[in-house]
Amino acid sequence: MLYNNKSVNHDHHHEDKGCHCDCKNMAHNHAHLSHDLSCHQDSIPSCGGDCHTGDCHTAAKKNQCDDSPDAPDRQSSQTKLIWKIKGMDCAHCAQKIENGLKTLPNIGQTKIIFSTQKLVVLVPQKNEKTIKLIEDKITELGYTPIFESTSEHTHHEHTHGFDKKALIPLAVLGGLIVVSYLLLLLNKTAGEYAFMVTAIIGLIPILKEALILARSGTPFAIESLMSISAIGALFIGAAEEATMVIFLFMIGEMLEGVATSKARQGISSLAKLMPEETVIIIDGKRKTIASRSLKPGDIIEISAGGRLPADVILISEQANIDESALTGESIPVNYLSGDKILAGSLVVDNTIELKVVSEVGQNAVDRILQLIEDAEERKAPIERFIDKFSRYYTPAIALFALLVIVAPPLLFNADWYTWFYRGLTLLLIGCPCALVISTPAVITSALSNAAKQGVLIKGGAALEHIGLVKLIAFDKTGTLTEGKPQITDIINQNAISTEALLAIVAAIESGSHHPLAKAIVDYVKQNQIPFVEANNRKTIAGVGIQGEINQQIFYIVSPNKISTISMQLTDEQVKIISQLESAGKTVIVVVTNQAVVTDQKLLGIIALQDVLRADAITAINQLHQFGLKTLMLTGDNERAAKQIAKQLNIDYRAELLPADKLVEIEKIRNTTAIAMVGDGINDSPAMKAASVGIAMGSGTDVALEAADAALTQNSLLSLPKLIGLTRFASYNIKQNITIALGVKLVFLITSLFGFTGLWLAVLADSGTTAIVTANALRVLKFKK
Repeated sequence: MLYNNKSVNHDHHHEDKGCHCDCKNMAHNHAHLSHDLSCHQDSIPSCGGDCHTGDCHTAAKKNQCDDSPDAPDRQSSQTKLIWKIKGMDCAHCAQKIENGLKTLPNIGQTKIIFSTQKLVVLVPQKNEKTIKLIEDKITELGYTPIFESTSEHTHHEHTHGFDKKALIPLAVLGGLIVVSYLLLLLNKTAGEYAFMVTAIIGLIPILKEALILARSGTPFAIESLMSISAIGALFIGAAEEATMVIFLFMIGEMLEGVATSKARQGISSLAKLMPEETVIIIDGKRKTIASRSLKPGDIIEISAGGRLPADVILISEQANIDESALTGESIPVNYLSGDKILAGSLVVDNTIELKVVSEVGQNAVDRILQLIEDAEERKAPIERFIDKFSRYYTPAIALFALLVIVAPPLLFNADWYTWFYRGLTLLLIGCPCALVISTPAVITSALSNAAKQGVLIKGGAALEHIGLVKLIAFDKTGTLTEGKPQITDIINQNAISTEALLAIVAAIESGSHHPLAKAIVDYVKQNQIPFVEANNRKTIAGVGIQGEINQQIFYIVSPNKISTISMQLTDEQVKIISQLESAGKTVIVVVTNQAVVTDQKLLGIIALQDVLRADAITAINQLHQFGLKTLMLTGDNERAAKQIAKQLNIDYRAELLPADKLVEIEKIRNTTAIAMVGDGINDSPAMKAASVGIAMGSGTDVALEAADAALTQNSLLSLPKLIGLTRFASYNIKQNITIALGVKLVFLITSLFGFTGLWLAVLADSGTTAIVTANALRVLKFKK
């Protein structure tokens, strides 16, 4: 599993949620000593009523947003080749590369991972000829390919910022424009020729790229539209405007590159968490090696201020660990020996020893980066619509521009120069760059921000669906509650002390794996009450457990089973037990046998309850402030569920089997967008059926696979953060689309009527792209 529990939850195993199918009372049917976990249940019922066991459900490990059957990662019969692409600084660039590679022979599938600048190509077999062919095509398109690996466990290189070398052509062209302008002041004819030369010099690389792209299957690229407009302007004598159009286009491209590079910093900062070198201990000797060469079982040493190069288990006695870069939690966490700690975490106070447990390329940071990469294939519905729309938009605008050029002169005897100029201006509005990047830039920023705040979102579709949720349903045990019972009441009888009572119970329960037994033993140990394991411990089928201490037999049973081994309870004792059970608590009683059966007596009453998570009430209140409705779905009994729901102020449905939860979710989903939050195997069907499934970070692998998002920090407070982030991202996407289409529409009208010219049109195009990308960066910074 990717995520670990902190030491405070160290004893919380999902096996504890198991229920024996013959169980009638979880309070103490001590058939629990048999470890048959074949019957999974939602929770630990909290009173003496019947235990509602769940069906033995195993959810398929298929994510709701799975890749398509022909996706690259699914083609096991082909070889995967991976490149890092330098210079691929926008979604439009990625599209150029993809279209270019489609023209090559023997290419199975291509996948462009824009956020991490990666290209994945599937080929029938790996050979130098194929690799060279692909690299030559990428180089021809104007990008630099760096071959990485064919391994599944790809090392994530650090992504660097904007390449300042891109400023050189811009500076040269800017210098030539200044010279041309000075010549124009001195001599008009010389100045016009100078502007023509300057325009041609600036146009050559753009025209060259336009021709390459046209041959590669992208005839309507912005470079093609720019080239046509600039050449047309030169032919009608508008050399100055042609030069300014080219110069503004280059500025726009540079600004887009800067903004996009900034957008990727959130993801690259995750990769930078991994140290390049690590101190390894071999036979007591310390040696510095490359972190990438670490393997499971290696013993490493990390000093204060160092970051963990892999997922590890703490060998030292204790350590304070700063996990803020991974989970967003600013307060260091104290780990104890034996605890698992995630890669990328920072050691705070002292030098510690640890054992590596993750394979190369499979630590927490690698998995987060891989999820973000995979998420780009799972596009949001609105993103898929924009991709489809942009395919028709540019050809339509190009056709419209042609009609604007020829129709007025031919039909209405209008001036050819005027309408030719306006048609060229319209061409520059035909590039959908701003529209194409408006959504993926936001989604990349949102996924990166969420990962740093302790939430993993599996793609743009999940991001959009979470933002539309109106109701959130919760599993109870392990989600809203701690998932393990705690002692709430100890009532000693017959002059026995509380310490003596607890020592007896711990002596009999010691070694049991039953959650109630473990809770009592843990409580006794925490309070440092001494005890010695009882002799002759054995289960009384369907009743409880017994043990012998100092030749005296003690029984621990459910109150409704006491009549099978002892006298009836007094009215006062029945009243006490009834009050405890009415409060949703599980009650057990301790009885002794002092030589003869008639001398049996009650020594004490102990009540336990699965308590709320410390952050549950705050998280639910914050969700209510968002206007969301909340609902608890549990297999627990009515009384226990009612008590929990009352504390949280939420609706509830109790005594539900996993199949019943599924029915409830499907019923609600027909009318309302619903999210299901859970952590167990039996939550998986409901999570899959919901509009969105959200898994707790401490949940089972099945639950994490079934979910569309995971709260890696294992805190419910991450849920309001997730809702806030997705809503802000959705709002940001709408803003970007409005800006992109709005500016296009305004300049379409103003250019058609001659109010704006070529240089303003290209400024609008490149400027809008930079604006929507910069707007997307706000999502990267979003916190509340």
